[in-house]
Amino acid sequence: MATDWLGSIVSINCGESLGVYQGRVSAVDQVSQTISLTRPFHNGVKCLVPEVTFRAGDITELKILEIPGPGDSRQCGDLQQTEMGIPGVGCQVGPSQNGTGKVLKKPISSSAPQNIPRRTDMKNQDIIISPQQQCSKSYMDRHVETLTQSKGFRRRHNSWSSSSRHPNQVTPKKSGLKNGQMKSKDDECFGDDIDEIPDTDFDFEGNLALFDKAAVFEEIETYERRSGTRSRGTPNEKPARYRHDENILESEPIVYRRIVVPQNANKEFCTDSGLVVPSVSYELHKKLLSVAEKHGLTLERRLEMTGVCASQMALSLLGGPNRLNPKNVHQRPTVALLCGPHVKGAQGISCGRHLSNHDVHVILFLPNFVKMLESITNELNLFSKTQGQQVSSVKDLPDTPVDLVINCLDCHENAFLRDQPWYKAVVDWANQNRAPVLSIDPPINEMEQGIDAKWSLALGLPLPLGERAGRVYLCDIGIPQKVFQEVGINYHSPFGCKFVIPLHST
Repeated sequence: MATDWLGSIVSINCGESLGVYQGRVSAVDQVSQTISLTRPFHNGVKCLVPEVTFRAGDITELKILEIPGPGDSRQCGDLQQTEMGIPGVGCQVGPSQNGTGKVLKKPISSSAPQNIPRRTDMKNQDIIISPQQQCSKSYMDRHVETLTQSKGFRRRHNSWSSSSRHPNQVTPKKSGLKNGQMKSKDDECFGDDIDEIPDTDFDFEGNLALFDKAAVFEEIETYERRSGTRSRGTPNEKPARYRHDENILESEPIVYRRIVVPQNANKEFCTDSGLVVPSVSYELHKKLLSVAEKHGLTLERRLEMTGVCASQMALSLLGGPNRLNPKNVHQRPTVALLCGPHVKGAQGISCGRHLSNHDVHVILFLPNFVKMLESITNELNLFSKTQGQQVSSVKDLPDTPVDLVINCLDCHENAFLRDQPWYKAVVDWANQNRAPVLSIDPPINEMEQGIDAKWSLALGLPLPLGERAGRVYLCDIGIPQKVFQEVGINYHSPFGCKFVIPLHST
């Protein structure tokens, strides 16, 4: 008689440790006291295995969700709903009004999602069981009671759940015309069988590869050429977009090499705009300054221009307006200015004077000499009128790191100064201070540089500086264009709207 219950949909509660299973009865073995379910659901989730077998000792409660009738008709609701594995859904058997059978009512759990029955299902939830089915059900109840009393029940698959939740209260479905209309609408959207949903993800990349975009655009372009219609744009014909500061009118081709020197440059630089700036030899650079001085660009003017450009660059390196403003008077920057007894040192003193005028604490180091150059004497007289501090001994330099070190110790001539004790002491102090170094007009030979610089400032045109010069900047000291032409240089200003520009090695 156990075969009469094959195909029935049941709900088996195995306790809190194993959870609740639902499925269709596929086999009942009275000898081994086992029951098997096909297409099982565990706690509302479909199992990965096609069949699960239980032993009687693990079953705490068994509910019949659907009893197969004649022709395997669905008597207890739609199969789609019962196979969703809703925990706690059962069939309660009671006497009918006519006494000929019993009525099964399916309460719905309020804690689990439910499926909407199809239109072909019965409009109410009442199912009349025939006397034959009632008799068979009483036999099934006795058979299940015998199974639950036996021991040693065991299942054959290894997928176990650590916990389950069994609802204690259920809410029956409401009936009525309005609810029936809602069922009809929901069934059109959600009434498909769950087996029809594909298990694999949609292959977007594979389907996109089937679309030949180039061929489609080519077909559209061919059609528009034949029909004479105007194209609205293809991937190869993008409308031109201009910046707010870019001229939309067509102009002449850009010439990036605007400076041509008479001799082949040992090294070339380029600006941020891409203009090529060649380097010149020290002899050509010296000749350029001499011709400019002959035409009225005196040494005093050159020192002033160099001091202004160098101080502007130093103020930018110190933080600019973020550091130098009235709210930061407690963070006054300190600059150590190291100068030698030559024209390069006079350029550094001019820079220190402008920095001191901008509320920078300047400490000027200049060794004591019996006879100074006139340019140095004039610059010292102006520097003494500022709040800057002048020292002649390395011991008077600060022991703590400063914000910036400006190096004007080295020059292209007078190499004997590097052997002086004061020079070696100052170089050791600068290398141990760990402050960034800015060199003004450094020499070409790297052996003549005792201090490694992070930045170097060249005047007019750059010299072929090495790696120890750091990042090279170029400043405009006011040499006219015809002065460049007089020494054989075809010159066009690369500065644009600035007086100091960065140069990049090519």
